[in-house]
Amino acid sequence: MSDRHALEPTGALSVETVTRVHHWNEHLFSFSITRPASFRFRSGEFVMLGLPDGQRPLLRAYSIASPSYDETLEFLSIKVPEGPLTSRLQGIQEGDAVFLGRKPTGTLVTDALLPGRRLFLLATGTGLAPFMSLIRDPDLYEQFAQIVIVHSVRRVSDLAYRDVLEGQLAGDPLVQDQALLQLHYVPTVTREPFHTTARIGTLFEDGTLFKAPITGPLALDPAQDRIMLCGSMAMIKEQAAMLDALGFKEGSNAAPGDYVIERAFVG
Repeated sequence: MSDRHALEPTGALSVETVTRVHHWNEHLFSFSITRPASFRFRSGEFVMLGLPDGQRPLLRAYSIASPSYDETLEFLSIKVPEGPLTSRLQGIQEGDAVFLGRKPTGTLVTDALLPGRRLFLLATGTGLAPFMSLIRDPDLYEQFAQIVIVHSVRRVSDLAYRDVLEGQLAGDPLVQDQALLQLHYVPTVTREPFHTTARIGTLFEDGTLFKAPITGPLALDPAQDRIMLCGSMAMIKEQAAMLDALGFKEGSNAAPGDYVIERAFVG
């Protein structure tokens, strides 16, 4: 794969080394890279990542899945056979070199939300990545009494990080105690048998997302509920329309609101 010496850093890109690769199934993998000492980001942000393509780097936006204090940067990616970048990226190995953008950004951050009591993190597919960063941030548990992470996928094997989430981050050095009490994981699989098979919208409608151990109103309440959306455009459009109809206001870094989506890309 990438010869580190063949990649040259630029003003916008550093050159980093792959430290770990994990293939969840034939469609999904995660990988970690070295982190520059000067690299700072807020939990939930994304960054440009890529490989050389002739004379120019081929870049794509990737949400950072690791917490902001981690020594490495972790990413979750689908494998697209014909994808210009992912068709090559899925073949990376430890020791390979990749380009990393120097300026992370994004709206899936708590700064873009008004204070609230419950936080619903709604993800399809690789849209889970920014939420894996957020839920390992101690600040999140100070800001919200309950965090509900919903992950909708087509197949059971697509439930990346399932063991970690089902264990409520047991063993995490910074948040395991808070997560045990405040973090709730709701996986749903739409195309294979599983204990939950409904789409995200249905989980709200039938009350699944308000059942014990989750406490509070049995419906979404703009006064205390906050929502983050990341994943397929269809899910984002559907849920954003529902939230708008309920009186929720979309937030941004400049004007915090009741819910946020990442408009820069669809994971």
